[in-house]
Amino acid sequence: MERILEVLRTVLPVLTMLLIGMLCRRRRLVSREGVNALKNVVVNITLPAVLLKAFATTRYTFMDVAVPLLMFAVCFIAWALGKAAGRALGMTSRFVPFLTTGFEAGMLGYALFNMLYGASRTAEFARVDLGQVLFVFTLYKVLLGMEGREKADMGRLLREMALSPIIIAIAAGVLLGATGLYQRLVPSGVAGIFDACADFVSAPTSAIILLTIGYDLVLGDIPWASTAKVVGLRWIIMMLLRTALIALLGIIWPDSGLAAAVNVMFILPPPFVLPVFADDADQRVYVSSALSVSTLAAIAGFAVLAAIGA
Repeated sequence: MERILEVLRTVLPVLTMLLIGMLCRRRRLVSREGVNALKNVVVNITLPAVLLKAFATTRYTFMDVAVPLLMFAVCFIAWALGKAAGRALGMTSRFVPFLTTGFEAGMLGYALFNMLYGASRTAEFARVDLGQVLFVFTLYKVLLGMEGREKADMGRLLREMALSPIIIAIAAGVLLGATGLYQRLVPSGVAGIFDACADFVSAPTSAIILLTIGYDLVLGDIPWASTAKVVGLRWIIMMLLRTALIALLGIIWPDSGLAAAVNVMFILPPPFVLPVFADDADQRVYVSSALSVSTLAAIAGFAVLAAIGA
């Protein structure tokens, strides 16, 4: 009974915020512009605060360089597998390989991970996230441009990376942590003030993220046959790569402690920005439907992880 109550304490807050978000849309309690504003608050303010503290308080080792490189490679492999499998299965959309790689860590992953394991372990998830963030901001966008027959503007991509609050927060956190500056500020109490400010700013992150996701969950017009096909393909690829990555980490760093972060990362949906690149109405419906169903699958996966205590 105690285990059931523990699972409910973890899962029900997530479902509650999703339902509140759906209610906000149905009752028009929040406008589309309001939801977009809330997303901007998360992406530009509260999530950077989460990442700033996570990277500032991390103890840096060789693993902190190698794990992002591994995740970058995993994301590219997932794209290549999605492209090959999509062709073999007769899936004609150019977005199939982009729906089988990348992870929506910012707008969902951190919320779910912190609900399961607590904010004190955010740095574990941030380590795994860094590689896929770099992939999405660089190669993912280049490949999208190539598929859309657009010329990739590397200068613009680099400017977007440099000016992104998330990248700035990660860079500042790494600077504070890797140089030892954060630890040197602990005896004076300045680090405690830094923590208090970061915790206060980042506190509403999970609730806002889940509300906005619930607001966007519209299941009425989903083409279920084609959507289930691409979502199923993504899950097969993700589970294969997740097993391979955990096995590799177990060989190289038996005590890495990253299995929980990897488990959460690999149940996540693709990046929510993808519909922006859909160039016609049918493709937007296809991509948006895949993201909605992938999000529901991620919530189901989250419930399973909570139940088994993974």
